[in-house]
This record gives sequence, C-alpha cells and structure tokens, in this order.
Amino acid sequence: MHRFNYQRSNLYAEGIKVENIIKQFGTPLYIYSANTILDHFFKLKHAFKVLNPLICFSMKSNSSLAIIRLLVKSGSGIDVVSGGELYKAIKAGCPGVKIVYAGVGKREDEIETAIKAGILFFNVESVPELEKINKIAKRCKKIQSVCIRLNPDVDAKTHKYITTGKKETKFGLPYKVAKSIFKNKSKYKNVKIEGIHLHIGSQIVRLDPFLKAIKVALELKKEVDFEYLNIGGGLGIIYKNEKPLLPDQYAREIEKLLKGSKVKLILEPGRFIVGNAGILVTRVVYFKKGINKNFAITDGGMNLLLRPALYEAYHEINLVKKKNKPKVKMDIVGPVCESSDFLGQDRILPVPKEGEALAVFGAGAYGSAMASVYNGHPLCAEVLVNEKEVYLVKKKENYRDLIQNDLIPDFLR
Repeated sequence: MHRFNYQRSNLYAEGIKVENIIKQFGTPLYIYSANTILDHFFKLKHAFKVLNPLICFSMKSNSSLAIIRLLVKSGSGIDVVSGGELYKAIKAGCPGVKIVYAGVGKREDEIETAIKAGILFFNVESVPELEKINKIAKRCKKIQSVCIRLNPDVDAKTHKYITTGKKETKFGLPYKVAKSIFKNKSKYKNVKIEGIHLHIGSQIVRLDPFLKAIKVALELKKEVDFEYLNIGGGLGIIYKNEKPLLPDQYAREIEKLLKGSKVKLILEPGRFIVGNAGILVTRVVYFKKGINKNFAITDGGMNLLLRPALYEAYHEINLVKKKNKPKVKMDIVGPVCESSDFLGQDRILPVPKEGEALAVFGAGAYGSAMASVYNGHPLCAEVLVNEKEVYLVKKKENYRDLIQNDLIPDFLR
C-alpha cells in the first residue's frame, strides 16, 4: 500500500499534485511519502505486538537523514552496515542503545567508533572479526555486546544477488562454528555474546525460508544459551504481481515458532517500510523511434535507479498526468552510455511528448541509496511529502559538486 494515487488523471503524492512538486523542484526527483513510511512501520509494530521486538530500520535501503529521523522519532532503532551509516544514524538522533551494526568488512576505526557510541550489538560475521572487536573493546576498557550471525544455509528463493543465507555466500558463520564460539565464549573477555543474528536475503515473498532459518537458530538454542534472536529483514513488497507476506501472517507464524523460547526479538526491515513510499519522477527528453524498438529517453536513468540494470528488476512506470491517447510499446531509458541503462522495457504507454513527466513507482528502497554520478550526472534532489506540505530533504547537486574532492597535482599545473 502507498499514498501515491491518481485523481482525475493527475498523480498525487498524499495531498499534493506531483506536477506542482516538480514545477517547484525540477526533475529528476525522488518524492517520498512520510505517512506511507509510518503506515508500514506501525503496521509491522502492531503485527508483532505480542513479541514486542526492537524494530531497527535497515538504512542501507534508504539513508535519507529525514527518513531516518522520521522513524527514530516514531520509536524505531536503526540497522547500520558501515561507519558512514552509523554517523548518519547518530546525526538523525538515534541513541546508541537502539543501533545494531552488521556488515562483513567492519574496519578497526569503524568498530572503535561504534563501541564508543555505545551501540546495542555488533552482528559478528567471522571469527577474526570477533577477535578484533574483543581486542578493541579491551583497549577502550569496555564490554561490548554482540550477536553471532548464523548462516543457516537456507535458500530465500529470491534473486541470487540478494540471497545471503546460503552456505556459498560471504555472509555469516556455519552452525558448527557458531556453536563453537558460544561454547568457548570465555575466551573473549571484553565481548558479551548475547544472541544469534539471521538475515537470509531481500525481497522474500514466501514464509518457508524465514521459518526454516529460525528453526536452525532454535536448534542451536537447544545446545547453547542466548537471549536475543535477530531475524533480520527481507520482507518483500509488490513491484509487479508479487504476493508478498502480510505482516500479520508473518508475525503470527513466527510467534507460534518462538512460543516458549524466551528470546528477545529484533527485526531489521528496510524495503518493507520504504520501498513503496517513494517514486522517482523523470522527464522525457526525446521520444526516439528505433529500428526495432521505440525509446522514451528520460533525464534520469541507471545513475539514479540501478535496480533494473543490476537485477533486471521491474518497476511500474506511468505518466504523471495520464492521457487518453493511443498506446505503443517502448523502452524507458536514461541518458547513461550503457545498454543496461533502462528503467523499464517493453512498456505499453501513450507516446510521451518532450517534457512530459513519468513516475517510476516502488523506488523508495535501494533507489537513491545506490545512486551514483556516473557519466557526470549530478545526484538529484529529494523531497518528503507530509499530507499537504512538501519539504526539500536533499539538495540537488551541481557540476561544482562533481569536482569538490578532486585535486590536480602540482606537476600538472
């Protein structure tokens, strides 16, 4: 569900006409709906009310400071995967005790900063990482709590690039290694090993993979003791014709599974909260009739929304102002010099005129977070709509921004 809808052929973001937003801020432009974000957060919170989990928004899906602040003010914790994300989470006002830190390549300086910030847990991905956290915690004269990321060898039945719970992926530790760590936890004097972390992938629309992974963790609990179970994120959303899990259905089955286990639950949703809460609006620069195809060439492409190029992901695309004209098949493509630069292929739409705007739906997750300045295209602005008000939450970059960190050595002057 989301709060982008058509009224008399005009697309609205909550209570504001999208055409009016782009008149003010230009294109390309990311538009987020504050109340869609809150709807999804509270829907998940309500579904799990019996288990009362700590919900930590996975900011790798969208690292907008305003969105993080919106969620933190509503009671959310934050799941971070880098020192940069930790910095932003703290700047957005998230207390350390509501931050969990994942990621396979945590640097020493990042670990030290996180320990000093008083984060709740590291989700530990390897034995060398655990040893490093223990060493740095000792240096900082701290006892640092951690969860061990278990690789349950479960197929999430999603795209192979976003599957993270199979044994051939780089994520987590095998059952036997995780068990050994718990059995020998006294070795790590400055680390308190308190739980198990699971995260098997993203855009998962079936219940079975989640339940299988949790069952592996509960098998481990029969052999070693732990207090926390972090079941990660991964709940899928509707992009095309998926039938994702409803939060109530998801929560009900997990509640049954955890009955009597006495674990404290942590969730790390990302896409579920922000995926359908954002659109990318882009204007048509040219309509080109090719040899075998028609192309609507837009001012935003894979540089701003990488998912179609990276995963061949589907996003619904429509005119911001619908019109009753004959429709033709076309590819919606961007300005980047790559054949993979498309936002949508073989779409049936009225022929757009130069300057007409298109809305790419379901762009709130892994859209702006994965954007780049490839081909010298500055990053676009981002706005947040709250009912009938619109707020600029990220300024549009300019050409000067493209070179602000570049240096020319003296021998070239």
